[in-house]
Amino acid sequence: MEQAGALDDLQGLIVRLRDEFAVDHVVYHWLSADGEQYGFGTYDPVWVQRYVERDYMRIDPVVIGCFQRFHPADWKSLDWSSRAAQAFQKDAIAHGVGNQGFSFPIRGPNGQLALLTASHTTDDEAWESFTKSNQREWILIAHYLNRKAMELESRRRPEPVRQLSPREIEALTYLGMGHGRAQVAEFLNISEHTLRAYIESARFKLGASNTTHAVARAVAEGLIVLGGAAKAARGGWPGRDSG
Repeated sequence: MEQAGALDDLQGLIVRLRDEFAVDHVVYHWLSADGEQYGFGTYDPVWVQRYVERDYMRIDPVVIGCFQRFHPADWKSLDWSSRAAQAFQKDAIAHGVGNQGFSFPIRGPNGQLALLTASHTTDDEAWESFTKSNQREWILIAHYLNRKAMELESRRRPEPVRQLSPREIEALTYLGMGHGRAQVAEFLNISEHTLRAYIESARFKLGASNTTHAVARAVAEGLIVLGGAAKAARGGWPGRDSG
């Protein structure tokens, strides 16, 4: 990997990884802040073209799940409950993607996100054994691969994000805490129409493709704080009881 001088070299490495670990597919997928995506791997080119043309990135539970977490994601642990997600899964399996998968999210500068994925057709027991045996190695491979890809494709590095307004920060923080839009509008004492304007403005500043992406990028950039870190913080923050 260190000797790779072009993306074609990394494509050759991906093929070697697939063969070495005896899985159906290995794929590196870069998701830029402005919604651009590119990558390389062993999926059927017909499926890759179909994925892009149908804008599957917006409903893909793997992409959505990895925007929301920092740890490796076994596909079985993700939310496939919606009709759109189930139709997407059926389409993917029909195109040879495999019924099992494990994706490793890698975060780079300025909110960049990439995924290294291994997928295969097998039963749950065999896949669990594979992931337990190889997870540590794949985490290292994912980070080194992303670093090399960014080195070779430096022009794709995301630009630094623009600062959010206090209202935009409040809106994304509440949404990131799991509140619905109607609740957030009530908390902020504004209309849902005004809230929508704040969210769209934040998305534009962050170069996010959807609200989930905006929240994830704001967290990655340290613009908002969620969870235990927020509850332990000194001073006021959206959602803290005043009493």
